[in-house]
Amino acid sequence: MNTDKILAESIAKDYAPKEDSKIVALKKLDNRAKLPATIFTYSWGIVFALVFGTGMSLAMQVIGNSMVLGIVVGIIGLIGCGVNYPIYKKLLEKGKAKYAYEIVQLAREIADK
Repeated sequence: MNTDKILAESIAKDYAPKEDSKIVALKKLDNRAKLPATIFTYSWGIVFALVFGTGMSLAMQVIGNSMVLGIVVGIIGLIGCGVNYPIYKKLLEKGKAKYAYEIVQLAREIADK
């Protein structure tokens, strides 16, 4: 085999105009359904993990003298992290319901080919 020819074809394929296939459209719809829930969940988790860490630092008196305040802040952070998954499931369910008809239609078209 001519490896130069194979390499040239693979590079040319990267620059050739791409046709939108139904699979690509299906993946885009799937991402559009899941992305808002994912973004919210990561943001929520990061914020409440930081709140929990702040509470731990306060409780161990690394950044203050108030152990009671640290315990309260830590519990708030722990509760926020704990409800993250149920919120994610609800948001994901909502996103899937919003795009379900389009995704099922497109999937049926692909399967019937």
